[in-house]
Amino acid sequence: MSKPEITAATNFLRAIVQADLDAGKHAKIITRFPPEPNGYLHIGHAKSICLNFGLAEEFGGQCNLRFDDTNPAKEDQEYIDAIKADVEWLGFKWAGDEHYASDYFEQLHAWAVYLIEAGKAYVCDLTPEQAREYRGSLTEPGRDSPFRERSVAENLELFARMKAGEFPDGARALRAKIDMASPNMNLRDPILYRIRHAHHHQTGDKWCIYPSYDFTHGQSDAIEGVTHSICTLEFEDHRPLYEWFLENLPVPVRPRQYEFARLNLNYTVTSKRKLKQLVDERHVNGWDDPRMSTLSGFRRRGYTPASIRTFCDMIGVNRAGGVVDVGMLEFAIRDDLDANAARAMCVLKPLKVVITNYPEGQVEQLQLPRHPKQDIGVRVLPFSREIYIDASDFEENPPAGYKRLVPGGEVRLRGSYVIRADEALKDAAGNIVELRCSYDENTLGKNPEGRKVKGVIHWVPLAESIECEVRLYDRLFKSANPEKAEQGGSFLDNINPDSLVVLQGCRAEPSLASATPQERFQFEREGYFCADSRDSGPDALVFNRTVTLRDSWGGQ
Repeated sequence: MSKPEITAATNFLRAIVQADLDAGKHAKIITRFPPEPNGYLHIGHAKSICLNFGLAEEFGGQCNLRFDDTNPAKEDQEYIDAIKADVEWLGFKWAGDEHYASDYFEQLHAWAVYLIEAGKAYVCDLTPEQAREYRGSLTEPGRDSPFRERSVAENLELFARMKAGEFPDGARALRAKIDMASPNMNLRDPILYRIRHAHHHQTGDKWCIYPSYDFTHGQSDAIEGVTHSICTLEFEDHRPLYEWFLENLPVPVRPRQYEFARLNLNYTVTSKRKLKQLVDERHVNGWDDPRMSTLSGFRRRGYTPASIRTFCDMIGVNRAGGVVDVGMLEFAIRDDLDANAARAMCVLKPLKVVITNYPEGQVEQLQLPRHPKQDIGVRVLPFSREIYIDASDFEENPPAGYKRLVPGGEVRLRGSYVIRADEALKDAAGNIVELRCSYDENTLGKNPEGRKVKGVIHWVPLAESIECEVRLYDRLFKSANPEKAEQGGSFLDNINPDSLVVLQGCRAEPSLASATPQERFQFEREGYFCADSRDSGPDALVFNRTVTLRDSWGGQ
């Protein structure tokens, strides 16, 4: 079956941006990517990164990187550094220096005072539990806080004392005075400031009150002159609040918020809380574990920036939502590596083969191309009397359709000779430990008439091969919808126990001795692999499986 063509899907925001430019609404497009630094970026963030940076790039505008750092208790410099690295790895560059919501704390505080003075904000003493009770529900209106009608003077005094650190966490909050009966619960006097005595990674101990996301987001956009504030659909109900703040504050510009459907990928968890739980409880080996849905995990596993960007183009941008098949992501990396990864041979389960009729002491230096379609050089494989093949490539009692080595049968060694299996040597337990074979010296690079060879298998020279560790990574979850817990269970119940299989004592061809961390290869007949960025080096080669050869998407 022919390989499906990769095409970009629809992006409805592109048409909106083009129409705004054509109408002269904006002279320059400014977007932003505003992650909260409370975890590592995941594959869902890649869609937002590609969208925001991509639109700015396409239309000659700019995209800002702005950290939504309003919750210091959950944020860390480690996450900031990782986010910057991920954006750069994907091939994007933000305009100027990175921004922080904390850069605007003074202005946001001044605007909070402005709302108090306008009678549109008040200090509320309700506990969080009481505030939830007063808020009402989707079917019942909320009730006014008993502190809603405090005077402007009292509110200004209490807010100043909040800022001065006179009250404990949770004792008071500053709330907007909007409409407790609104059918949109986000407009029921939302919180503007909370008391949090926490050290901030950017501002230190200067503040003990921190603005809410809703109060910060739109005003930060306005300060930066953002023209198109793009977010996922769960913020659609927040848009009236976003606009209320812009209408009631003396902001320099009024950005417009647009929503798109977030990426939902089957067999994958993208909740930051759950990803952190996987790390904290050591179900995985850190945020960059190659089984994680984080961009650092995909990078360590061997995914390329081009494959992630291609995947984001394939799924498109719309408002319909739905679940994307993870096979599409695997197709994107497989397509990229098929075209660009050098070929090599690695025997995962070595079985010694002695070619009995090959001259002892003779060594041939065979040259094999590093890629079948690209001229990127050759690699040299010494061929002599003793080699390794994979144990799975010999069967005494083969199943139907088996096309590898059997007693008395022949196969071709990749790039080398045709060999015949003559004898299998076994240990005391009956396990095959060595094959005795013979070769046809007239078959190097040839296929004589009348010779029917069932298959081609890979091999490495016994003496010159290099021992390595191979980590076979698979999907972390065995369920297509891992976040759907059954019978009171947890998403952790869906973890795939075979998501990582570590193979020691594998044997790699000599050319792989120079493999550098993150260098990618197709191990012929085994899949696509990369040298591990942490553990692989000159003294110990470690290869991670990126993806198998077989496609589960696109009819391959």
